[in-house]
Parts: sequence; C-alpha cells; structure tokens
Amino acid sequence: MNPLQIHLETRLAKGPVPAAEVMALALYDPQHGYYRRAEGPWGFEGKDYYTALDLGPLLGQTLALRLEAAWERLGRPPRFTALEPGAGRGWLGRDLLNAVSGPFAEALVYLHRDDNPAARKAAEAALAPFLATQRARFVAESDPLEPFLGCVFSNELFDALPAQPWRWDGERWTREVLTAAGPEWQAAEPGAAGAWFAAHSDGLEPGDGSIWCDGLPDLVHTLAVPLQAGLFLTVDYGEAAARLLAKGADLRRFKAHSVDGKWHEDPGEADLTADVDFTRLTTLLEGEGLDELSHVELSKWIRTHAPLDAWGAAWMTLPAAERQGRMENLLQLTLPGQMGSRFRVLEGWRG
Repeated sequence: MNPLQIHLETRLAKGPVPAAEVMALALYDPQHGYYRRAEGPWGFEGKDYYTALDLGPLLGQTLALRLEAAWERLGRPPRFTALEPGAGRGWLGRDLLNAVSGPFAEALVYLHRDDNPAARKAAEAALAPFLATQRARFVAESDPLEPFLGCVFSNELFDALPAQPWRWDGERWTREVLTAAGPEWQAAEPGAAGAWFAAHSDGLEPGDGSIWCDGLPDLVHTLAVPLQAGLFLTVDYGEAAARLLAKGADLRRFKAHSVDGKWHEDPGEADLTADVDFTRLTTLLEGEGLDELSHVELSKWIRTHAPLDAWGAAWMTLPAAERQGRMENLLQLTLPGQMGSRFRVLEGWRG
C-alpha cells in the first residue's frame, strides 16, 4: 500500500487534514515525496508533464539576453552569478550557458539549487561540460547563500510550494481539507489570507476564492537577501490576486499528462501545483527592497526580448528537422492558447 496513504489515514483518525499539509507531504516527504524520488517526472512518453525546456532551447536563449542586459546595466562586473532555485534537471542553466559568449560568458557563473535526487542526477549530465570548467556548480538548499551580483531566476518554482485553497460561501470563509470520507470545504478562520483576499476584491461573491501559501514570504526572503544588485526573474503559472479570486484558484494534479483536481489521490505519485499570486509575490519582493517590478505573459515577454527576425533568418541554415523544431518551440511559446499564454514572467531589479 502507498506509504504516504497509510500515514494520511493515521493522521485522518485525529481529524481533517488541510489540503496544504497533504500537498507538502505528497511532494516533499523525505522518503516518499514526489520530488524526492530517484526517477524524474519530466518529459513525454511515460512521464507526468513536460515544461518549456522539453520543447527546445528558446526560453534559455531569451533568458541569456536578459541576463546579459542585466550584466551591462551593472557595469560589466568580472563575476555575474546566476542562481536558479528549483533548478530541476539543469536544462535551463544548460541552455543559458550554451547561449552566451564573449566577455559575458567569461563572467557568468551558474548555481544549480535543487535537492531533488532525480534532478541532481539529470543536472550532472546536462551541465557536465560547464561543471568541468567551473562555469556551473551545485548548491544545496541548506547551504547559506553568499552575497552576489547577478540574477536570481526560476522556472515553475513557486507553483510547487504547498498552498491552501480558500472559498467564500457567501457568509464565511471555508478551506479545503481532506477527511476520512474525502475532500470537503469546512469553515475556518483565514487570518492573514482573509485580510489579503478582502483587500484585493471589489466585493466577494459565493464561489470566489484563491490559494494561500504560508511558505512564500520565507522563500522570497531567502532568495532576495543575497542578491546585492541585479535582476530577479521568475516564470510560472498564475495571475494577479483579483483574477485568481474571481476564478476560484485551486490545486491541480498532473499525472500521465492529464490534469485534474484530485489532489488527495495517490499521494507521492503525481505532481501537485497551485497558481502563483503574482500580486502577493510582487508585494513581497517590494518589501525586500526590489523595484521596477512587473509581470507579463510569457508569450509577450518572448516577443519583446527575443530577436525573432534574426532567429528566423539563422534557422534557415539549419537541417530541416532542427529548423522545424525551432519553429515549433517558438510557436508554443508565442501563440495564443499555447504554453506561452499560460505562464507569466515577473521581473524586478535591485540596484
């Protein structure tokens, strides 16, 4: 029997378990958590989900342009540190390092931060040439982060933090919990979450609701403090606070490339995610001293910062299969309804 299910049943004998606690157990249990397994979930056939990195290198190539612009803005320091928390397989770092050249490449040092065993194994292979030349290195999540100039960037980091769904039933707030009979919405005191939701709604209607991540402030603080000057950039699912409230944001389960709301089933056997409240993330970063904060659709960010005409011309010299792959990668990141319209990019600056 699923060991996490056994653990939950023991816990349920004492009363309902908030959805956020189930998510934390399912993803991060040291022995059986989804993100602590020896085999990774990323990819296509036989896997649970794919990311923008599985589609091609264009996200990393656009990121390289943004980081080089940040390096220029900082006055071309001799060392530019790029820290990627939740770095997974290291593919975004690999694509970034492959895309840079010249003096910026000599200054850039990439830090991979992810304790997932499957991620570390895959990243060792993906980053091997750069590890050998010390242009990349690993840092554990428990390692203290020394102050640096450069960038903190992430892809699908914040949507994996344990989050609690809340709903307004017309009279009171309710939170989603797991009971012995299954998931239920039960009345509870939302505390800071309730104050935040009220401040970002023009008037609550029955069914309005959002998610609340207790761990978000601590993670933002941990990542922002060592960045002495430079760029903070994240790519993730999510919306502004008001839009999340209006749509009733909830937890999602990704399993075998299908998406549903069965977050309580088969703990540790599927990915669980929650929309990121970009308004709250922006507010927390402002509190850490960052400014120039804004977030846009990934598709718009790509169209704004990537040299699409130059890319298109350069691709004409590639073999047909590779050229087609680049075009499909670009369309996925820029066309309405595709991956680029489902993600947002937040940028902020400390300087």
